[in-house]
Amino acid sequence: MKLIALLLNPGTLALLTLLAAVVWMLKNEKDKSRPIVVFAIALDLFLAWLFPAVLGGENGLFPWKYDHVLILLDASLGVSAAALALPLQGILKFPLHIVYQAIILMLICWFVVNRNLNRRVSLMIAYVVEMIAAPLLYSIVPACGPIYAFGPLWLHPPAVAPTALRLTGMPNAFPSLHIAAAFALVLFAPGKLWRGVSLVFLAGTVMATLSTGEHYVIDLIPGLALGCFAASVGYRRFPHALLYLGAVLSWSLSVRFGYLILISHPCLLRTFAALTVALAIFAIFKEWNLPARFEAEPVLASQK
Repeated sequence: MKLIALLLNPGTLALLTLLAAVVWMLKNEKDKSRPIVVFAIALDLFLAWLFPAVLGGENGLFPWKYDHVLILLDASLGVSAAALALPLQGILKFPLHIVYQAIILMLICWFVVNRNLNRRVSLMIAYVVEMIAAPLLYSIVPACGPIYAFGPLWLHPPAVAPTALRLTGMPNAFPSLHIAAAFALVLFAPGKLWRGVSLVFLAGTVMATLSTGEHYVIDLIPGLALGCFAASVGYRRFPHALLYLGAVLSWSLSVRFGYLILISHPCLLRTFAALTVALAIFAIFKEWNLPARFEAEPVLASQK
């Protein structure tokens, strides 16, 4: 049993994944794209260590969390994370937990299925951008998620006042990094098959973030804009990136400094949310209907 527990430890699985990737790379040293995949996995391991360390430091710097504000924004939006999570606590709970943990596996899969080296590098840039941007955004609206803010009562949260509360826990809620990463996969999906897979995974991630109690509904909406921003930086479309970054910052600053207005004016909040979702849908249609830019361009010099 101890051996099984050791093998199933996330750290052990990560190291085994890296080892397998190195072996896979060495089996075909002529394929210059394989070192990029190995580097991406090693980078992810480093960021997986660094990210919690940074968020742990933020917890000390920002002990006042905005979870009570976010749950009231959900109410103003007209949809409750708890109400959506309750039906998902049965037979779907375990598979959704797997989906929640599978984001890194899906990123690695996307590295493999995107055969063009330029596109792989762009995906890696987008992932790094998300990992850098998320802690900065969490410092604007520090929040932990319903399961941390309300404990065993998170599925039946009590009435709260729209104020920040002192809470010990890493700020890791607004906006949702999981949704941002899953949405970036949609924008990087090559071909009809993987586009379909990416949409299914995005829908599963939406349900998983809610069913696990990690996020409020309101967290997911700016997460879409964050995914658009990261993908645009990865594709080196910087004017578009500025537009999406403006949307993300508008959400963060509005929630931090104007939450009373948003809570008391549901129509304003719902309009803001609808525009953000529409912007994300537009990004999908635009990306999927663009000419195959990366396939048409010459590959990086290292692949020649």
